[in-house]
Amino acid sequence: MSGLALRSLGNRRFTVLLTLLSVALSVALLLGVERIRIETRSAFVRSVAGTDLIIGARAHPVQLLLYSVFRVGDATNNLDYASFKEIAARPDVAWAVPISLGDSHRGFRVLGTSTDYFEHVGFSDDRRLEFQAGRPFGDLYDAVLGADVARDLGYATASRIVLAHGTARVSTSLHDDQPFIVSGVLARTGTPADQSVYVSLEAIEAIHRNWRGGTRVARTPTAPLPAELVPTTITAAFIGLKSRSSAFGLQRQINEYRGEPLTAILPGVALSQLWSILGSVERALLATAACVVAAALMVLLTSVAATLNERRREMAILRAVGAAPRHIFALLLMEALALSVGGVLAGYALLEIALGVFAPLIESRYGLYLPGRLPTTDEVILLAGIAAGGLMVGLVPAFIAYRRSIADGMNVTL
Repeated sequence: MSGLALRSLGNRRFTVLLTLLSVALSVALLLGVERIRIETRSAFVRSVAGTDLIIGARAHPVQLLLYSVFRVGDATNNLDYASFKEIAARPDVAWAVPISLGDSHRGFRVLGTSTDYFEHVGFSDDRRLEFQAGRPFGDLYDAVLGADVARDLGYATASRIVLAHGTARVSTSLHDDQPFIVSGVLARTGTPADQSVYVSLEAIEAIHRNWRGGTRVARTPTAPLPAELVPTTITAAFIGLKSRSSAFGLQRQINEYRGEPLTAILPGVALSQLWSILGSVERALLATAACVVAAALMVLLTSVAATLNERRREMAILRAVGAAPRHIFALLLMEALALSVGGVLAGYALLEIALGVFAPLIESRYGLYLPGRLPTTDEVILLAGIAAGGLMVGLVPAFIAYRRSIADGMNVTL
């Protein structure tokens, strides 16, 4: 019966190929969305690793995470540098890295920090930031660029850049009297680290010495004194602990800090909260892809059902040579199963071919690592479900053919 079903499909090869293509494209889209969803979540989680606590002024944990890690939004307030130093000096703190935000360069955020940032703040299972070219900032007016900044703006080491006051994409408040020289370019990480410009905390203080209330009060500053380069406030800080078991205790102490209102968050917990907020987008993508698959299965149904009238002669011949109505039912069902399984396999192959061609481009442009690979257990279950859906859809034309074969018998003229 299976051989007969395949020969029958071969006689209608053009319609069958169109149906297979429709199912294959929908399967490739669904699998592609699923892999992008998984990789996006993975990239999301690996945006910060090796950091036990993030501290900042009193704010919602998600807000603190957004502006400190993802450079989205602005801090409601700063925290005193003296408070940071006191927390960093606690015996259970292994390292502490301050950050200062508020400036930009052609739409990219500027992050003031120390060279410890490149040694301690990591991503993806405690991997550390690496330099594609150059070195960390050593001079007061050195700057380090994230991979996306260097690529999009065409910068390299020794390039000259000018920072802007504020975070607007287009700004006329430029620190053009104190330009910076690019000392290094970071290797790509696929995280927000690729989209930042890094300078020292001292540099942030230097370019703001002659600014008051967001307005420049002097054009050409004199050489800064060492005391003028010590920050009074910072935006946030990343904390690494000697023992992660002390994270909850230190978090509670910082949240109850009497010197000023502070918030300490566990990055993993805050990431989970943020992802739950974005979960509706994830579900919408999957629902859209599922609707495309459902539409392709309807095409399969239409393709098989539309030929039933034309095939009544074929069914009569089969009855004449001894085929029972159940055999007609099984024939139509096997055709639907062959179309759905063929479409599933073709869709998977199509996705792997597409990833083989476009994965490097996707990784370089969007930071998503989508290598070709064998299907996971979840993907196998998903593909089996689509094939089963095709089989279920095939029940409709199979039942119609079954009823007609009983009614027609040998009445159809051969």
